[in-house]
Amino acid sequence: MSRSYQFIVQPDEARQRLDRFLSRRQALDLSRSQIQRLVEMDQVAVNGQIAAKASVLLRAGDRVEIILPEPQESRILPQDIPLDIVYEDESVIVVNKPAGMVVHPAAGNYTGTLVNALLYHCRFLSGIGGELRPGIVHRLDKGTSGLLVVAKTDAAHRSLSEQIKARTIRRVYKAIVYGKMPQSEGEIETLIGRHPADRKKMSTLTKKGRLAITRYAVEEFFSSGFSLLRLCLQTGRTHQIRVHLSSLGHPLVADPVYGRRSPPLSVRKHQKLYQAIVDLKRQALHAELLGFIHPEQNRYLEFTAPLPQDLANLLDALRESEGESP
Repeated sequence: MSRSYQFIVQPDEARQRLDRFLSRRQALDLSRSQIQRLVEMDQVAVNGQIAAKASVLLRAGDRVEIILPEPQESRILPQDIPLDIVYEDESVIVVNKPAGMVVHPAAGNYTGTLVNALLYHCRFLSGIGGELRPGIVHRLDKGTSGLLVVAKTDAAHRSLSEQIKARTIRRVYKAIVYGKMPQSEGEIETLIGRHPADRKKMSTLTKKGRLAITRYAVEEFFSSGFSLLRLCLQTGRTHQIRVHLSSLGHPLVADPVYGRRSPPLSVRKHQKLYQAIVDLKRQALHAELLGFIHPEQNRYLEFTAPLPQDLANLLDALRESEGESP
């Protein structure tokens, strides 16, 4: 059954945006993004008139009405796809995503995604992400392997989203890049936005981007012309690590968008290394560590995932190449 609520704007609440006002009503337990969707669905009225925008400013004495529709089951097809579940309870699931798996349905990928697999596994996820992204708090690119946390309840989703906004979630990646970094450790801070010429790519060459911060440390440098990096995300922009490293002239190995598709000719003398790069069908990036405060238990949880076999093979080949004669 749908539910209807009414609220009166108090004098100290005047001049608040409609979505902000409603997000503070404990009886609703809704995020601002959820309220904005309800406004778009004509489910919110102010003084008997359907609200045209979530940004409308309220006045003292205004009567705000909101209707919460009956929950609908997702139309996404649950699929019996194996999952590497690292941790699960009633609030969250931590998954070690394989490279090649898309996180949520989108144009061209409506099946075979992590969301399809999760809905088969647990049936219900947080609805805050919308029908196509239920439970999804943060993402990994299709070609990136490793850890991500998914919310099973709306309360967990809000808590994890706030932790990401506050930059308190710990996200550590391993990456193999071309070349030697200019310093053994450092911080990359730029704006990232849509590429001015290729709208399918992201770029640091933008005037309307969002702040992006990545910290890195070099764990190993190989004389064959590669580096193993440990990276910590301070923000979570689309393709952030890939764009940042490419902007420094040290793209991820085998990155098909921001790097080179095939190894340089100089690598051919190291046959095993050359073959390991050729066999790598995705960028050399792995989300190795994930830490966050549990939304309900209020305790810090931290998880790690070892390098998958394809990246382990590449790393072995790099180490072996160190002992080869030029």
